[in-house]
Amino acid sequence: MEDLMRGNLSLALTSISKANLNVLKVLRGRGSAWIVGGWVRDSLMGVKTEDMDIATTLTPEQIKSIFPRSIMVGASFGTVIIRADSGEFDPEEDMQVTTLRSEDGYLDRRRPERVTFLEGGDGDESILEDLSRRDFTINSMAVDVDGNLIDPYGGLTDLSNGVLKTVGSAERRFSEDGLRVLRAFRFLDAGTSGMREMDESLEAGIRQAGDFLSGVSKERIGVEISKILTGENTHQIVLKMSSLGVLDQVFEGHRIDIPTKLSGNHLVNLALLFRKQNISSGSLSETLRKLLVLSKRELAEISMMHDCRSIKVDSSIESVRRFKALIPEIRRGLILDYLDKAGADLIEFRISLEGLENEEGVISPLIRGDRLAEVTGLGPGPRLGRLKDWLYRKQIERGLKTEEEVLSLLSDFDWVGSNHEDWGELQWP
Repeated sequence: MEDLMRGNLSLALTSISKANLNVLKVLRGRGSAWIVGGWVRDSLMGVKTEDMDIATTLTPEQIKSIFPRSIMVGASFGTVIIRADSGEFDPEEDMQVTTLRSEDGYLDRRRPERVTFLEGGDGDESILEDLSRRDFTINSMAVDVDGNLIDPYGGLTDLSNGVLKTVGSAERRFSEDGLRVLRAFRFLDAGTSGMREMDESLEAGIRQAGDFLSGVSKERIGVEISKILTGENTHQIVLKMSSLGVLDQVFEGHRIDIPTKLSGNHLVNLALLFRKQNISSGSLSETLRKLLVLSKRELAEISMMHDCRSIKVDSSIESVRRFKALIPEIRRGLILDYLDKAGADLIEFRISLEGLENEEGVISPLIRGDRLAEVTGLGPGPRLGRLKDWLYRKQIERGLKTEEEVLSLLSDFDWVGSNHEDWGELQWP
């Protein structure tokens, strides 16, 4: 397996874009530079990735002088984003470049008190010191100028065996940055290869980590949780998080319930975890805003799904037509995914929806208010408005396409004597 992975890496190295190779060439012409992190890990796994991180002996200021449009996102920690541009030596995609560094004195489980940039030493000395401060062995590998894999902590073997270990003591790694506990669960997910096994010392370190999120920003927590809930093996990983008490810390004691299946969409999964909480969608939105600092759009989608938690699915053609007409396509997928994972039987509903795939219905109302007033003699008011809404509903439910078809419904409907408040409006469900 390790030989196969090395072959994957060699193939990935031959596929690096010319633009990215130029960046490496320029950096290596002024100092030393290595490919590090996720690109190395994913390439060994045979996963194509364009997200390439570089570690270099050059300082942020030196990098900025070579690539003037670079963004100094964390210059004090040695991190610079080289922006994509049309220049001769600019990358095709934004590229993160970090100066080799050592760190010491973590007082708040978040930021080191001291950061020391490492000068280029003999051979691989500086990159080895830099790799020693990283979180997990599978993330602590680098590729040098000759394409050789630098792997001081057995990351390749762990990757091959499907094992997740920390670099050195788990207790020390978590004391440096409590967010690494959550990152551990993200890296348990090996995609289509399944779920990695957590090393005994890593699991013990998590159990002993205590209040590991103290001092970690809610925004950083939200980013990690979103990534965890977007994987291939989310259900198993969430169960593992629950068994180790991690979810209690993330959600600060709020009651959650893990369904028998989870989605590959983090918004659907967050809605599912809170589906049995008897709170309004507004209250759930506010709770998740405080806990995870999600965007307004994300909170709106979760709230929308939470409002669907008690729906009894109606698979009639009328219901399905209303669903198709009223719910934007992107939301249809979220709703159906949510209801499916929540245990609803959607077989007939999906069959009906697929049957309407090529149906070209008229979505806008065919009957205007003034036209309806002319036909019925009704004056402006609630009765006329509700009748217009009722006709619009029937137009959608029956797939009507002409004004004549819609107006013909009036002959079979007691719009004069019945209570207009009982007339159904266009809505779903």
